[in-house]
Amino acid sequence: MKILMICTEKLPVPPVLGGAIQTYISGILPYLRNSHNITVLGIHDDSLPSEETVDGIHYVRIPGKIFEIYREGVISFLESNHFDLIHIFNRPRLVLPIRKVAPHSKITLSMHNDMFKPDKIQSEEASAVIGEVAQIVTISKYIGEEIKRYFPQAADKIRPIYSGVDIKRFLPGDHAKMQDIRRNLRRKHDLEGKTVILFTGRLSNNKGVDRLVRALPELSRKFDDLALVIVGSKWFSQNDVTDYVAYVRALANRSPVPVITTGFVAPSEIQNWYAASDIFVCTSRWQEPLARVHYEAMAAGLPIITTARGGNPEVIQSEKNGFVVKNPDDPNEFVDKISKVLSSKSLMRKMGEKGRELAESQYTWDRVASEVLEVWETAMLAPESIDNEYDSSVVIDIEEIRDRKRDRDRYTSYSTHRKHRRDSRRTRRTRRTRNTRRERREENRKHLTNRTVERKQSSERVQEKVVKTINYKWKPM
Repeated sequence: MKILMICTEKLPVPPVLGGAIQTYISGILPYLRNSHNITVLGIHDDSLPSEETVDGIHYVRIPGKIFEIYREGVISFLESNHFDLIHIFNRPRLVLPIRKVAPHSKITLSMHNDMFKPDKIQSEEASAVIGEVAQIVTISKYIGEEIKRYFPQAADKIRPIYSGVDIKRFLPGDHAKMQDIRRNLRRKHDLEGKTVILFTGRLSNNKGVDRLVRALPELSRKFDDLALVIVGSKWFSQNDVTDYVAYVRALANRSPVPVITTGFVAPSEIQNWYAASDIFVCTSRWQEPLARVHYEAMAAGLPIITTARGGNPEVIQSEKNGFVVKNPDDPNEFVDKISKVLSSKSLMRKMGEKGRELAESQYTWDRVASEVLEVWETAMLAPESIDNEYDSSVVIDIEEIRDRKRDRDRYTSYSTHRKHRRDSRRTRRTRRTRNTRRERREENRKHLTNRTVERKQSSERVQEKVVKTINYKWKPM
């Protein structure tokens, strides 16, 4: 069966810049390719070719970053390529335009965020989308419940499938493959002999790591030799210093506990920091779908402290593999839960072992791929989609998309032509200006040189007169 998997317009696949959805796709592809002919459509990145086939998976990369531009590329690609099933990641607004150019393909959705909220998609378009798709995969029960809250008719199509983790790459720090990495990383950052608390994620207010930093003074009064490692940046691969990043660093500088801020760490190296740490804390303040860092922490054998936000608590068995903070705005709640773990080395060890056990038994990529294959099989058995009645004014027409693309191409060409003319004129003006300035500088230099010479000559004449006068006055009689 020919399958097209459409990623989002934000980050490329494979996850060279990170990204939960991109990691998800790359995790399940090795298992999906054995059953179907897979094409992955994503955005272009300078580090990756526009088209390639790797390990039997065909990758096509088109311009992205902006949804409207990406949508045009998706439609253009589908106009000349047919697929039996199209699996769209996290972009329900792609469904109706795709349906118009792929009327006979089955369509499934994979929802990793709450993209059916009224501020994300108009109600009538969302209802039409639900009518067109055969199945909706959600990354957590929370996301499924949110969709049903707005659109109860979607209930029969929703299936939660928890994400996975590479258990061969994310390993506990005492594993034979990770012991040297743990020792070297801790030595390099002066963490030897310390209990290391780890945070990984974007540095933004809704991720809330400042609450963890603010909890450190109280923790330092209870426990000796603590350290905090903050892995992450403003945005994937971007180490810009925002107001929030500056605020976190300022708090860290005043902390009685040493704080290491690594900035962005490449996805291929992130497992090393898990192995070097002793406890993992997720501080999310927003209704997070279900952060994949939980799976990584479990695989690395770390006890987890997370927050009661969105789907995060769904993978926590209280007091077995972690604790849940009810109010993430209160640093004291983090103090309380972290203290429970740090107070008992035995509890810390058992929680880590339980997390690793859950990762191995429930959160592997082959399990995720198996469930996705079941969704596709169910989708192929679904009846042919019938025309849904909805106000077409809420959906951009395909012809309008094409017209916009042609207009944009013409405008780009015209703008490029104007830019060349403008640059040419600017270059000529610049040359003239430079020549004029050069001539003026030369004239000024000559003038100054002449004045300097004149002053020197005048000075010499004065000196001669002075000498003559002195000689005359002191001439012996």
